[in-house]
Amino acid sequence: QVQLVESGGGLVQTGGSLRLSCAASGLTFSAYNMGWFRQGPGKEREFLAAISWRGGNTYYADSVKGRFTISRDNAKNTVYLQMNSLKAEDTAVYYCASDAKPLRPSVIVERTSYDYWGQGTQVTVSS
Repeated sequence: QVQLVESGGGLVQTGGSLRLSCAASGLTFSAYNMGWFRQGPGKEREFLAAISWRGGNTYYADSVKGRFTISRDNAKNTVYLQMNSLKAEDTAVYYCASDAKPLRPSVIVERTSYDYWGQGTQVTVSS
């Protein structure tokens, strides 16, 4: 049974930082690209960042490029999202997800290509 468990969310002031973690179990973590998404109030779930299964390739949405950094530790079965210079519009529930296909040669942004999802962690940025 695959489980993805996010942690690290919370309340932070504008300009602050948070680091989210996503601990995976029940899958060969090192074989899967991983992604981070978020869903704000009244909005659709949007792609933020993805990292390849070896960790050598990353891709970011324009909205977070230069502020967020995705990384992974395959020895710990964990993917991270370092978020800096947070803005009020970053307020959302943040989700990690695993690619549906192992050893995919390139990272993907389409939500439908990810099959397992965590329960989400709330990030609230106050001005």
